[in-house]
Amino acid sequence: MFKGKRIVDSYDSFYRKNKDRIFAYLLRLTGDYHLSNDFMQESFVRYFSHYHTTPGNNCALLFTIARNAFLDSIRKYKEEKFQDKKEVAWVSNPESQLIEKQALDKMLAAIQKLNSVDRELVALLATKTFSYKEIGKILNISETNVKVKVHRARLRLKAILKNGGQ
Repeated sequence: MFKGKRIVDSYDSFYRKNKDRIFAYLLRLTGDYHLSNDFMQESFVRYFSHYHTTPGNNCALLFTIARNAFLDSIRKYKEEKFQDKKEVAWVSNPESQLIEKQALDKMLAAIQKLNSVDRELVALLATKTFSYKEIGKILNISETNVKVKVHRARLRLKAILKNGGQ
């Protein structure tokens, strides 16, 4: 028997041993027979395509992959549903569209009235990408100093907005 045949037999054995358990697990998560079957197949495909070594007894990894396939699907569904609602609301209500645009314009104008350091801090925070520590490294100031400056920038921004953008 050549090596390729043993690997195929090993994968086949691994699949037969775990398919019912993975399917039952996914059925409990989804409550849908067909969806569970799809996730089970996707899980094995991901497992076999990413982990080329002999499967052995790595059932925990297979369950993790199955769980992630399920969670990926939920995230994608929620994002699509959110985008659909957002588009419907945006298109169907011109008044709210105008109100949102005016609020955004007012906020952007107020941010432009801040000094350059405050504007940069607000811009970095608005990306929601960086922690205070990372912003401190970018601006070459301490994390504590970032927190103080952000607090003061927010107060100035609030005052500008309270005064009608002046």
